[in-house]
Amino acid sequence: MKRRLLGSVRSRAALAATLVVAVALVAAGAAVLLALRDNLGEQASAGADSAARRVATSLVGGVAPDSLDLDDEDHPVQVVDDDGRLIAATEDLERISGAGTDAVKPVAARRDDDGDDDRHGGRGGGGDDDGAGGTVSGSTDYSDGSATVDGDSAAYRFAEVHVDDTAYGDLTVYAGSSLAAEQSAVTTTKTAMLIGFPLLLVVVGGVTYVVTRRALRPVEGIRAEMAAITASQDLGRRVPQPDTHDEVARLAATTNETLAALQESVERQRRFVADASHELRSPIASLRTQLEVGAAHPELLDVPGAVEDTVRLQELAADLLLLARLDAGERPGGGEVDLAALAREELSQRTGDRLPVTVESARSARVTGSRGQLARVLGNLVDNAQRHARTEVVVDVGVEGGAAVLTVADDGAGVPAEERERIFERFVRLDDARSRDGGGAGLGLAIARDVAVRHGGTLTVRAAPQGGALFELRLPAN
Repeated sequence: MKRRLLGSVRSRAALAATLVVAVALVAAGAAVLLALRDNLGEQASAGADSAARRVATSLVGGVAPDSLDLDDEDHPVQVVDDDGRLIAATEDLERISGAGTDAVKPVAARRDDDGDDDRHGGRGGGGDDDGAGGTVSGSTDYSDGSATVDGDSAAYRFAEVHVDDTAYGDLTVYAGSSLAAEQSAVTTTKTAMLIGFPLLLVVVGGVTYVVTRRALRPVEGIRAEMAAITASQDLGRRVPQPDTHDEVARLAATTNETLAALQESVERQRRFVADASHELRSPIASLRTQLEVGAAHPELLDVPGAVEDTVRLQELAADLLLLARLDAGERPGGGEVDLAALAREELSQRTGDRLPVTVESARSARVTGSRGQLARVLGNLVDNAQRHARTEVVVDVGVEGGAAVLTVADDGAGVPAEERERIFERFVRLDDARSRDGGGAGLGLAIARDVAVRHGGTLTVRAAPQGGALFELRLPAN
């Protein structure tokens, strides 16, 4: 069952869409979380830096560490001297980590009396500005930790600001800003994603499945009709073609075109078999009659007639075999053939023609193909011209516009314009041809055209200058 579901285009499309959206959502969710965490972290860093610098400014202004206003529970503060001792801390600070020291109870600060004298020109420690001075570092370092203030524990971002040359030596101020907002926002966003993403994936998968199913419904109709055609073997049926302009409609149109071509091919094969059976029946029956008469009365045996019928059978069998090979898709050879040399050689070997064959011109025209098949085309065209010509047959070979051209013309009655395509069909013989034909089966021109097409060329007929028919073979020239 699982394999069957995964074998469905709808299921695979829904699964693929779900996976793509899932990857996109995970990437987008990670980016959102990182951006949210960075933004809130920057806000926490700014708050911690502001609180630390506020305390540092008070120390530079002369406020003693034990007199600092550190009642802000939202920003726990530590002031550590250069010996690492805690000399000031936020009231109610119970626990801290990640800052200057783990201590929470400050000790008394020690004044740097020598430094004080130097800063005030050797004067004593008295005066309103006694203890004032120092510089606040322009840079800030940050660290993450935690603290417990008045029973409330939370994670903090600590800012570290150095204050140099105070009355109490070099001091370091640590001030924290809660990361609770960042953690809460990240947690809330994660929860929303964990709940929303699966729901969104279910919706995407379901919508993709439904849309794909509706889009493929015509394909199922095509498949069902093709199955019915296969079962009934009725090639006259056609698949339903949707009234759209998408790939499915083009598939249906192509399928119907294929069915039409297949139907035409099958009907052509049926006609071919019927016509071949008819054509074979006459010479076989004639030959059998002559042999039976000869067996009963040897003195009456018509040997020339029997030989003639046998030759007709041999020629017809050869024609049928060649057509079968052409229909099977036999490719022509890849050799180079000079049509002019081929015409001179083939025509020189013809004996017993009713009329002379004149070669008007034979300019070199080289093509790629099967010499035997091209010789068969020339022979069939000349044989056809011999049956219809009155006084002469003319052959011409040359090159025109990148094509090798071979023409065979006669001075007979010609071919009516409406019959010029029909004569290339198999077993088709015009009435005039039937009256003058000495036994042709109507396959010569069909074979000639099939060979021409297999060689990438054309074979057409038109009126000849002599008044008869002119057959023109055009092939790609080398």
